[in-house]
Amino acid sequence: MDRAANLGAASAMDLAYPARGRSSAARQAPARPVPADLADAVRRAQDGDEDAFRELYRDIQPRILRYLRAMVGDDADDVASETWLQIARGLKTFRGDSDGFRGWTATIARNRGNDHLRQHQRRAPAVAVPTEELTGLAGTDDTAGTALEGISTNAAIALIARLPRDQAEAVLLRVVLGLDATAAGRVLGKRSGAVRTATHRGLRKLAGFLEE
Repeated sequence: MDRAANLGAASAMDLAYPARGRSSAARQAPARPVPADLADAVRRAQDGDEDAFRELYRDIQPRILRYLRAMVGDDADDVASETWLQIARGLKTFRGDSDGFRGWTATIARNRGNDHLRQHQRRAPAVAVPTEELTGLAGTDDTAGTALEGISTNAAIALIARLPRDQAEAVLLRVVLGLDATAAGRVLGKRSGAVRTATHRGLRKLAGFLEE
């Protein structure tokens, strides 16, 4: 598999903070920020530390919003609020490490998003991608991950929303929320190998969208 299949959690920041104007050398060997270890903050928040809860919110909220925007479109803020209400209510019952916490919050967000779509009996609306966002992209021989660095976060999320549901969720969980294949598999109820395959196919299809 090429680099597109191996982005995983290491590429979480590509969509969160798209790079512009990098040299070709920088694109080949970018420095990837390590996701923050939230285990201590989780423990302190469970003990009632409000500062620790804010720390969790600052880390998780932007990722959840991007994930939900692809799921439910303009209703993402409302669904994210419902997600945080459930997180706050269930926080004391959570058991696990930092990755487990991110997976737990992703599961809640996914369930709330699915509930929202069922209640409104609709799918997330397609979001138009302004043509100006697609200028100056990398060449067609680059992977989807590198190409996505050249457009805005909103445009990237809009492109992901065009993927088949299983591929979109796999890419969102692994690239946007930063989960590894095992954690994403637990969220989706699938084997890690199936998640890797869906992520790879989704990123390849994104590369095709960008070539258009």
